[in-house]
Amino acid sequence: MLESLIELDQQFFLWLNGLHADWLDPIMLAITGRNIWIPLYAVILFFVIRKLKWQSWSMMIAFALLITLADQAASGFFKPFFERYRPCHEPAIQEMVHLVKHCGGQYGFASSHAFNTFALAFFLFFIYRNVYARWMIVWAVVVSYSRIYVGVHYPGDIIMGAILGLLAAIITYQLYKRIFPNHLEKIHSTV
Repeated sequence: MLESLIELDQQFFLWLNGLHADWLDPIMLAITGRNIWIPLYAVILFFVIRKLKWQSWSMMIAFALLITLADQAASGFFKPFFERYRPCHEPAIQEMVHLVKHCGGQYGFASSHAFNTFALAFFLFFIYRNVYARWMIVWAVVVSYSRIYVGVHYPGDIIMGAILGLLAAIITYQLYKRIFPNHLEKIHSTV
């Protein structure tokens, strides 16, 4: 059963990774790079601070908890525990991988990019519950797909990262709701 899932994941990866175009390579490389996230994070922080004023520190703590939880769980636990090679390191298929730049670390399950982006997107969706928060989920999907496109993650790595991101967002949101209920009321009063 597991062998069949791994083979299906590899075939789905090869199909998705094979949908590449030379003009799209630099765009996907930029999307997958962490530097492109900085302006987005700055905009999010601007709106949080504008909305919560001095109480925005609570949201900063929630963001820090969320990103730390996501990043450390993926890189510190899942990748070394499962030891699943990235497609670009997998001997059986690495010659078929369209690798846009460099491969990165040896293991890829679960995707840290997917874990982080989906955790933030779902958390913001739970907090704000508006159309802008829904766009964050689209952003997470695009960033996650870029990881398949550039050749460093299987779809299964992405799916597990998204599921774990959702769980991290739920946990962080529940903690935030219990610890800072007044801040949440302030956010929802004008959303």
